[in-house]
Amino acid sequence: MPDPYYSLYLHSKREYFEEHRWLLNVSLFEPFKELRSLDLSLNGINGCIPDDQGFEKLSTLRNLEILNLGYNFFDDNSILQSLGAITSLKTLNLTVNYLGGYFPAEELVTLRNLNTLDISSNRYNGTLSNQGFERLAVLRNLETLILDSNLFDSSIIPSLSNLTSLMTLSLSDNYLGNKRVKADVEDDHDSWWLWYIIYLQGFERLAVLRNLETLKLNNNGFDDSIISSLSGITSLSALSLAHNHLQGVNYGEGWKMLSRLEKLVILDLSDNYYLNETTSFLQSIAEVKSLKNLNLASCRLTGSFGTKGWEMLSRLENLEILDLSHNFLNETSFLQSVATIKSLKTLNLARNKLMGSFPTKGWEMFSRLENLEILDLSQNSLNETSFLQSIVAVKSLKTLNLAWNALTGSFPTKELANLSNLEVLILSGNHFSGQLATQEFCALKKLEVLDLSHNDFEGIPPPCINNMTSLVVLDISTNKFNGNASSSYLEVLRFNGQNDKVEIETESSMGWSFLFQLKIIELSDCILNKFTGSISKFLLVQHELDTVNLSHSKLKGSFPNWLIENNTRLRVLGLQNNYLEGQLYLPTLIHTNMTWMDVSTNYLDGKLQENIGKIFPNLLYLNLSNNNLEGSLPSSISGMLYLEVLDLSFNSFSGGVPRELNTGCLSLTVLNLAHNSFKGAIFVGRNQKFLLMNDNEFTSIIPVLNSTIYLWYLDISHNEISGTMPQWLGNTSYVTTLIMANNGFYGRIPCELSMRGTLDLSHNLFTGSLPFCLNLPELKHLYLQGNNFTGPIPKVLFNFSSLLTLDIGDNNFTGSISVEIKQLQGLKVLLLSGNRFTGIIPNQLCLLTAIRIMDLSKNDFSGTIPQCLNEINFGKTVEPSSSGKLYPISPLVMLSAYTYKGFSNMVGNFYQYTEYVDVEVQIEFVTKYSYHSWKGLIVDYMSELDLSCNNLTGGIPPVIDQMSSLHALNLSHNQLTGKIPITFSKLALLESLDLSHNSLSGEIPSSLIDLSFLSVFNVAHNNLSGKLPDMKAQFATFEKSSFEGNLFLCGRPLDKSCSKVNKSYPTPTQSSNAGDRKWYELDPLVFCTSFLVSYIIFF
Repeated sequence: MPDPYYSLYLHSKREYFEEHRWLLNVSLFEPFKELRSLDLSLNGINGCIPDDQGFEKLSTLRNLEILNLGYNFFDDNSILQSLGAITSLKTLNLTVNYLGGYFPAEELVTLRNLNTLDISSNRYNGTLSNQGFERLAVLRNLETLILDSNLFDSSIIPSLSNLTSLMTLSLSDNYLGNKRVKADVEDDHDSWWLWYIIYLQGFERLAVLRNLETLKLNNNGFDDSIISSLSGITSLSALSLAHNHLQGVNYGEGWKMLSRLEKLVILDLSDNYYLNETTSFLQSIAEVKSLKNLNLASCRLTGSFGTKGWEMLSRLENLEILDLSHNFLNETSFLQSVATIKSLKTLNLARNKLMGSFPTKGWEMFSRLENLEILDLSQNSLNETSFLQSIVAVKSLKTLNLAWNALTGSFPTKELANLSNLEVLILSGNHFSGQLATQEFCALKKLEVLDLSHNDFEGIPPPCINNMTSLVVLDISTNKFNGNASSSYLEVLRFNGQNDKVEIETESSMGWSFLFQLKIIELSDCILNKFTGSISKFLLVQHELDTVNLSHSKLKGSFPNWLIENNTRLRVLGLQNNYLEGQLYLPTLIHTNMTWMDVSTNYLDGKLQENIGKIFPNLLYLNLSNNNLEGSLPSSISGMLYLEVLDLSFNSFSGGVPRELNTGCLSLTVLNLAHNSFKGAIFVGRNQKFLLMNDNEFTSIIPVLNSTIYLWYLDISHNEISGTMPQWLGNTSYVTTLIMANNGFYGRIPCELSMRGTLDLSHNLFTGSLPFCLNLPELKHLYLQGNNFTGPIPKVLFNFSSLLTLDIGDNNFTGSISVEIKQLQGLKVLLLSGNRFTGIIPNQLCLLTAIRIMDLSKNDFSGTIPQCLNEINFGKTVEPSSSGKLYPISPLVMLSAYTYKGFSNMVGNFYQYTEYVDVEVQIEFVTKYSYHSWKGLIVDYMSELDLSCNNLTGGIPPVIDQMSSLHALNLSHNQLTGKIPITFSKLALLESLDLSHNSLSGEIPSSLIDLSFLSVFNVAHNNLSGKLPDMKAQFATFEKSSFEGNLFLCGRPLDKSCSKVNKSYPTPTQSSNAGDRKWYELDPLVFCTSFLVSYIIFF
């Protein structure tokens, strides 16, 4: 017989995976005779075994009062019949299941002790006649009924009027208003009026619920008529009508009837976007003398009620909380009126349009708010601090939030010292600068939360912070503070430096004392203990830590497993980007609280301990990338049921990846094993969304299950996989990015492909032409480089209307460029090099005005350079790119929340274990003398034109000097004649210019010296003559190879002196580059494209 258990909570987190639905054997709980609370939520249960015996078996548990079956897969209403046998129940929770149809209320009439029933977030759409909620009237103890997020309409309201014991009724997110029922009858005028009368009378019948105190009707499509219908429920103390269609217009008595609710304390009208700012609306609210909490947030108010309108609120002598956040308030008239509500304790004006340059009359009125304790002015447009002189007159103020405005200059700490009761001060996200005045700041002795982050404060933080015994939360990150840091009685300490500009020393003789137990410590992006690089010794005596972030702090030594052993509650450990070395020794005991661990980018080596999955069974996030770890993947990782992100990339792991990694890690969403030496097969799990297996030695790819694949991002490039493209890739509509470059794939490209992000099949063995059936209208980046595709440019490509990048270089495409290419209006990168294209360069290319990079090199184009090239953008304007940071892997997760004194804040803001995968184009310039590389979003700021290695003739068009944003221009290895345009000096951003191997004549313009960014310059093998420009500025860096092959050029760095040169220059002759040497034997400036995948973790 087991020891008596009074409460059981069993949670396997299987609710996300429908294929893992399972049946519960209820008899397993029969031995727990003393059980009072059973929580089976979040388990994926969808029934009981055997089928004919359900939860009625729990009726033997005479003391069971609370049963939670929420967040499962129950879809059969017969469950209610079996639950009706558990007569001892007081609370029954069935929220978030799949129960639907008519709600069988009669099945629960035996639960005479029931106090709370929650059937929210199901699919119920009504009740049978005479079998509705009136059947629950026998439940005399039923006080709370939650019916949110179903499909109920107003027909259920009359039956609810029988539940006279109800104190709380929640009906939010249904169809009680005119969202659905009205639509069913609106074509019939008589029927509509009949429904409307019944609808109004239904809510009026709720007036018999004399005990009803809380009524929630959010998001039901109500208009103003609902107000008069509810006015008879005089017992109400809390009414929520948020997110409806209220307009503040009187229908008959309408809003005036609110005054009947003489006990109403809380009124929530937020998210009603159509409220008319009329005086009568506020006047009606002002008649509810009992109101203490009024919420008008997100109603698009502009303040145009006028002074008389706002003054109506001064009649609310009991109003303590007023929420006007998320509106468009931008005038002071309302401030003067609001300030007359002397009872106010909390005023929320966040996210409006307030400015510090308002006339002071509005702000001065704040001094009347003698009871104000919380003032939130965050996320406005306050740009000067003069208004603070009025606010600091409010001596009662305990919380002041000025975060994320545009406040500049020194913070007026002298005035701030008057707020002797201040407990919470938030100044983050402004432009404050200078030092904090020590004496005045130290007067804030009651301060408990201080956030100075994301400003430009400098100097030494006020030393008195060390003596503030009330201080619990301190955030001084992202400033320019320096000097010694010490300690106080903190629970939360955050300091985020700026690019290693801040040094923190904890081990000096004046080091940190140990009089406190921290819960959260973040000392990131700084130099921690510069001379030793050791982890702070004061952490040795910490035993209550929840979150530790010492990332980017130049720490040295071995992995501090003692930090985990000493803090059994530790959930978050961030040690990435340091100098930790040696083996990753894990703690000896199991740590079930650890959910997040990042030790990436260190120098850890050796094998990963086999029992890591058992030591940290509940990890959500594990990142060990960029180390020197080796050996095979521990099998225990396959047992980490909750693991969502696993990143082991850039190590030296080897061996196979077990299939069980996908079948065991049920929650695994992101798997990054890139840049290792794994072999064998890649197994694709159903629930994985991001799979990065590139740069390994894999030989095949296999889906684990014969079911729908939900992959968004797949990178298997740089492996040893051969064969045709897997057919299942064409059967998934979720893949956004598919990167299969540098393998041995061949054969047909499946017509069923449907990705809308990136398709990279470069450097494989594909032949022939693209299939005409391929339909990718949303594709943004297409890479087919380095295959053996033949024929003309496939016309199917011109239907890919969303293309930003097209790379079909290094194939065997032939023919001319079709005029249809003009259809790709959004194209930014066009790479056609290394094919056998012929004919002229068509003027239609000039219609692609968004082009930034164009490479037509190594083809057989002839004719002249188009005169219209200046019409192409080539980076003249920079617009946000749609590439890069496109695909969030997981939702933002709050790891360190702190709520204190009515102030709720994310300590450390959001830890984004959101990962982003960027598909980045890398452009490389390679010569004998220099190497240039741009990648990622910076491509949006680059612009290049390469027409080299063709048969182009004629002169260099003068319009090229209008392409002022060009960074690189390559016209080498053609048959161009004429002079180098003097106006090339207008290309002020030019970094690379190659005109070699042509038949250009004349002198090199001396004005080219003015090109201050020019780092590559080549005019070799032409017919140029005369003295070289002075070897100064950038020209001083160019070697003679840049000028050789020009018989009549002289001057440094050439060996030929100008004093010995024959002044009669010969007639220019054709360059011999075509006959003597092939283009691939030369050293031209070429464009190469490759893919880089960045896996970026924001901590």
